[in-house]
Amino acid sequence: MSAANNLTKPVATLTGIGAQTAHRLEKLGIRVIQDLLFHLPHRYEDRTHITPIGALTAGMSALIKGTIEFTDMLPKGRSSLICRISDGTGFISLKFFHYTASQHNLFKPGTVISCFAEARFGYAGLEMVHPEYKILSDPDQVITDSRLTPVYPLTDGLNQQLLRKAVKQALTLCIDDLADWIPASVLTQYNYPNLSEAIQTLHAPDESISVAALQNGRVPALKRLAFEELLAHHLTLRQTRHKTRAWQAPVFTANPSSSANFLNTLPFTLTGAQQRVIAEIATDFQQAHPMMRLVQGDVGSGKTVVAAYAAMLALTAGYQVAVMAPTELLAEQHFRNFSGWFENFQTQVLFLTGNIKGNARKNALQALADGSAGIIIGTHALFQEAVTFHRLGLIIIDEQHRFGVHQRMALREKGQQGSVRPHQLVMTATPIPRTLAMLQYSDLDISIIDELPPGRQPVVTSVIPNERREEVIDRIDSWVAKKKQVYWVCTLIEESEVLQCQAAEKTADYLMQALPNVRVGLIHGRMKTAEKDAIMQAFKQHTLDLLVATTVIEVGVDVPNAGLMIIENPERLGLSQRHQLRGRVGRGSDASFCLLMYQSPLSDTARHRLGVLRDSSDGFVIAEKDLELRGPGEVMGTRQTGQMQFKIADLARDLDLLDAVSQIGEQFFIDSPQAIQPLIDRWIGHATEYSEV
Repeated sequence: MSAANNLTKPVATLTGIGAQTAHRLEKLGIRVIQDLLFHLPHRYEDRTHITPIGALTAGMSALIKGTIEFTDMLPKGRSSLICRISDGTGFISLKFFHYTASQHNLFKPGTVISCFAEARFGYAGLEMVHPEYKILSDPDQVITDSRLTPVYPLTDGLNQQLLRKAVKQALTLCIDDLADWIPASVLTQYNYPNLSEAIQTLHAPDESISVAALQNGRVPALKRLAFEELLAHHLTLRQTRHKTRAWQAPVFTANPSSSANFLNTLPFTLTGAQQRVIAEIATDFQQAHPMMRLVQGDVGSGKTVVAAYAAMLALTAGYQVAVMAPTELLAEQHFRNFSGWFENFQTQVLFLTGNIKGNARKNALQALADGSAGIIIGTHALFQEAVTFHRLGLIIIDEQHRFGVHQRMALREKGQQGSVRPHQLVMTATPIPRTLAMLQYSDLDISIIDELPPGRQPVVTSVIPNERREEVIDRIDSWVAKKKQVYWVCTLIEESEVLQCQAAEKTADYLMQALPNVRVGLIHGRMKTAEKDAIMQAFKQHTLDLLVATTVIEVGVDVPNAGLMIIENPERLGLSQRHQLRGRVGRGSDASFCLLMYQSPLSDTARHRLGVLRDSSDGFVIAEKDLELRGPGEVMGTRQTGQMQFKIADLARDLDLLDAVSQIGEQFFIDSPQAIQPLIDRWIGHATEYSEV
């Protein structure tokens, strides 16, 4: 086998790795020797110098050397072995909870010992608990390392020593066989080392590199690998875009009379921004390959009617449309809107969620399969196996970041007939910062509705402490007396839906007592759909004045008469989520208000975030600030199924690389097409399917 093929040899071919260890390594994604090279340390320990004991402070991890003064056994509670050492500059206690008799015998007064661990405060001053140690027969023995010590991510049954040995073997065996796919001109431009140099540096940094610089990502070797990984993700999405061009899709040509008929029956006039986006979609539909378009628009900018226009174009061409929303509440609202807008069209608009059972479900599935239903609106129930379409031509996905990728793929595959695929229109009311859009959505064409319908008033936002609750309650009383309605939002408590619902119930009880003349309703995520629908309808029809809700009302719910919102503990939410909630008010022509009622004391960051929301009503400005303050993981919800998972890149740290990644990624298709697939294989392997949606 040639040296280059060493990279693809199974890890079990290395010395000291048997079948069981190989199985454990597989849990870390390590199958072949190359995987070990890219399994980088997640932190480092500095054993390149000895720290005097007198210079230690709590929280410091250090290598020390000293002479044992005495050893003691503590029988109280968990019995422990205490060993005190000193080096002339100070003393420290070593504490062992698990120890053997032979260990006890080793720790004799006068013995010289070296230790590495984190120093912390104990009962008798500084101590190290279970340090790594070595008994020194020669006090002048060299105990320092010439390089920083790597600490690798582990799994059950593996230890650092085993992994360090395996990585060392892998580096010796095949580090020079790695192909470097980044052009030398790019390496020079950004002052990056070549690939083998970068990997050597990160597995065994020399003493010129500090632990702090590695942790902060300021080391060129780390930047270079993060850049390469981000580039691989970008190329995957761009490659998908190229592949999309190879698929066929139905062509929808606008019928002037149908379009005019649809627009004339709307109770409002479209804004310039809506008309621009509609024209972009209509142009996409005239191509013979699938549209992949993301429509971003701030809260209340009118994305749904743009989607409905797209649906009308598909219907008039003889195709079916599927509209998928993340919650039943939002799906119901879309169903009501679409039913109204398509009243004059000779088509059936269906509603399908997991809660629709029996004959109603059977009839809906039949109407879809035989084509008598033109539009189906629902939740993820739309992609269940029993659902078959007669002729699906367009998929509309609302609030797409709330869905797992595989759900979206399943729906798209339902519409696939031979080499023909449906068009896809994806909508989000969560503005995506430009830098993240470049990475996460580089396979999509992006349209932005950046104009609010005329007559919409900006929402006046105030930030007030919880201590002024009584004033807020008085304000609700006088607001309701003017025949207007109010939202009171209880935010998430420790990620627990149960606790969140309990808090909302308590708040509703409290407000009922405090406001005897106000009709109070309650809505939360644990209620049955029928219950939620009844409450929401009652609020919409103004048989309720005040709606206490959890964040389930974040998207889509539309009650123009509700012009006052109180958000309790807003500091628990991200900026964009608060902006989404605030978008439930300001839907009528009168002035609207949002009170952010926080719990004192506030941290500086929380105060700053509340200030951003008070001072701006532009979702795109808010999204950029959110990114700056919270980092990309939280903004994008990267914990979500199917979102990008990175081995080395950290979006919060490496955001500055994205402009270059985007620019150089485009160049790859022209100058280095042969490097694209090897880069994708190296960093993403076969997990590229998510990029096809």
